[in-house]
Amino acid sequence: MAAKNSFSFKLNPEQQDILDDILRNGNYRPIRVEHTRIAVEIPKCKISLYKSGTCLVQGKGAEEFVTFTLEPLVLMGASLGYEDVLNPEATAPHMGVDESGKGDFFGPIVIASAYIDPKLAEAMREMDVKDSKQITSDKKALRIGSELRNLLGNRHSVVKIGPAAYNRLYMKMRSVNTLLAWAHARAIENLLETIPDCPRAISDQFGSKQQVERALMKKGQKIELVQRHKAESDLAVAAASIIAREIFLRSLKQQEEFHKVTMPKGASAGVREWAVELVKKKGPAILLETAKCHFKTTDQVLKAAGSSRAALGPEGQAVSKAYTYKKKKKKAE
Repeated sequence: MAAKNSFSFKLNPEQQDILDDILRNGNYRPIRVEHTRIAVEIPKCKISLYKSGTCLVQGKGAEEFVTFTLEPLVLMGASLGYEDVLNPEATAPHMGVDESGKGDFFGPIVIASAYIDPKLAEAMREMDVKDSKQITSDKKALRIGSELRNLLGNRHSVVKIGPAAYNRLYMKMRSVNTLLAWAHARAIENLLETIPDCPRAISDQFGSKQQVERALMKKGQKIELVQRHKAESDLAVAAASIIAREIFLRSLKQQEEFHKVTMPKGASAGVREWAVELVKKKGPAILLETAKCHFKTTDQVLKAAGSSRAALGPEGQAVSKAYTYKKKKKKAE
């Protein structure tokens, strides 16, 4: 097996201090690398310790430095952060697909696909890319999402389905999973336009893999589809999740500014209160333009506003199957 030429490690503050001391006092030549705390090189190897805590070791001598210096003196053990050796597929060329907005009453649903290879993986780790659900700050999600899109260029794709289109599609498909499969397939095919030889697409497990395969057109039918629980641990899926979240947040903000009303995320009681005010101000049909009307939240909002689903017309009559079942079961009792 050929030696690895590139390694990435996330160091805690104590490990950063130890490595900093080793690099400053050892026989290493300092070099200038942007955003680093310290960067040095030795024959056949470059070591960069970034301010974020990420350590990159690159070059033909990288594995030797990791084995004989970094692991025993800094990591205090073998294989800590050895992602590329233990799981070489993690940074092998592939795309990740994820969505944002599925559980939010207001706003669109956004599906993004993002491509990764070893070089892009290094850059993403330096940017602290991780599942968007672990990024609690909207400001941070917006920043990293924008940086990711700049990094990837045409190696990412976004499918945004606004509320009006979402309600029409749901009326036709009558299933969130079917709609998601269709949108995932579009995001995959769009990325294959620019990277036709991408071998795999990884996404979270949201339904039958066959749904996505059936939704793929000719261009996407040769790609290997992989669905996993907690797929966001894959770096490409994490990147897609952040981009999707960023676009969702920007779209929701634009929607708020256009209608001049607050539209919170989620589907909580607080969201319902704002939705009731919106309906009272602009009429029930406004929900078709701003919200996902199959949510049971729609019936609660319309009732509180003195209206009913009948006011939404044909496109507002489809409701979630789970909600329909609960209503029927309640009547039977």
